[in-house]
Amino acid sequence: MKRSLIYILSTLLFISFAKGQDADTTYWTKGGVGTLTFSQVALTNWAAGGDNSVSLNGYFNMFANYAKDKSLWQNELILGYGLINQAGSGFEKTDDRINLITQYGHKINGDNLFWSSMLDFRTQFAEGVNAEGTVISEFMAPGYLLVTTGLDWKPSDKFSLAYSPIAGKFTFVTDQDLANQGAFGVEGAVFDESGNVITEGSTSRSEIGSFLKMKFNNDIAKNVNLESRLELFANYVDNFGNVDVNFDNAIVMKVNNWLTVNWIISLIYDDDIDIEEFDDNDVLVGVGPRTQFKSVFGVGLAYNFGAKKE
Repeated sequence: MKRSLIYILSTLLFISFAKGQDADTTYWTKGGVGTLTFSQVALTNWAAGGDNSVSLNGYFNMFANYAKDKSLWQNELILGYGLINQAGSGFEKTDDRINLITQYGHKINGDNLFWSSMLDFRTQFAEGVNAEGTVISEFMAPGYLLVTTGLDWKPSDKFSLAYSPIAGKFTFVTDQDLANQGAFGVEGAVFDESGNVITEGSTSRSEIGSFLKMKFNNDIAKNVNLESRLELFANYVDNFGNVDVNFDNAIVMKVNNWLTVNWIISLIYDDDIDIEEFDDNDVLVGVGPRTQFKSVFGVGLAYNFGAKKE
């Protein structure tokens, strides 16, 4: 399944790229930003204590939008990856993200309202491990594909509000060991009394529900850009009323043409993802859905692709 899905996504990307090259490029607007931050702490006989550390974080956000007559086709690719090595313990991930979004809209009322359909694909680059070194995630475990259709209101190029009364959310867990555990909401394996697998766990799960998305992108101060995206999904069938939340924020502060300060903040709540909670003595005290929060702050090199119309 993993190879098939990669092939399908690669084919779609190739077709989209080829179409964009063959079309009249005067209707395309392209741009983006890429940042690379590095930090190091080196201590020798430091009385106050502390550990040596090295960290590296990369973040890329690129877009290519096509607008002609009543048609609007928007494409966005977001990539993030970070590593840290503290006290010589080896490198561990601090960030890992792949997000590809393609959305087509057709104007139905003036310049602001669109009938819109969207594909949103998310996964990660590499495996993730817990404190005990056990693999708890990897590429396409999980992978998410969101398919929506509905209305998209764009009062300006800075803000949009989209609502889809019919949306499909597909979860993929292509690692069979994780699927057998029922990770990320898929149906787990059936075991006998000796712990042997009778029926393998499912490697995918389908949900149908409604979807709401708000997006804001604008300079909030001189040389300070904020991109904020809030996404809400409610399953019509299972646990209706529980809302999956994805809230992403990226603040990029431009110091000069090459130097930036960036702050990436993410908040996730998914009722299908169980998180282990430990006390101060590393004793397991609970397992269940939890609010996930991540903050990545860095100073480093940046390259701004600009917003170029061709």
